[in-house]
Amino acid sequence: MKLHGYFRSSASYRVRIALNLKGLVADQSFHHLRKGEQRSPEFLKLNPQGLVPAFITDNGDVLTQSLAIIEYLDETHPEPPLLPRDALTRAKARAFAQVIACDIHPVQNLKVLNGLRKLGADDAAVNKWAADLNFEGLAACEALVAGGTSRFLFGDAPGLAEICLIPQMHNARRFGADVSGFTRLLSVEAECAKLPAFISAAPDRQPDAE
Repeated sequence: MKLHGYFRSSASYRVRIALNLKGLVADQSFHHLRKGEQRSPEFLKLNPQGLVPAFITDNGDVLTQSLAIIEYLDETHPEPPLLPRDALTRAKARAFAQVIACDIHPVQNLKVLNGLRKLGADDAAVNKWAADLNFEGLAACEALVAGGTSRFLFGDAPGLAEICLIPQMHNARRFGADVSGFTRLLSVEAECAKLPAFISAAPDRQPDAE
């Protein structure tokens, strides 16, 4: 297996966590997003979107989109499971993950932020855009899980919801969003911070970290 990513990409971060939780090892190839390496002809053959991650399976098949890669890993290596067993809780975990992966992350990623700069926004305005979006989205996430008492968001073990949450909390802080009021999210984040699967997946632990 091979993971094509970038240390600061939260989508790549998700896949790193999932691999670690499954006890799987993948070779890594790094593509510097700020230098445009994801737009090289060689990489576009893997992912025509020019986005990371791209994932090569043991059989040489190419997968894109972090949630699809993570669900593939969960289906081909079912233990430990990354989604709850019962259908209702599984749907809630998926919905939580999709708030982050589909609604928060895409509108504060590098491509969008660079687009704002091209339209004339200065760095302060761009960072405020990203901080506000992170705060608003994570506030919704907090509301979705408010009142929960389990160690993790949807049970006693981390899964897809935490795989998406932890990278987004990292992003939120990087842009200066105030996450101090999200007590349930912070509690779960603290539990994840104790686990090697999350620790070793962190951006500053990656070989291409700057």
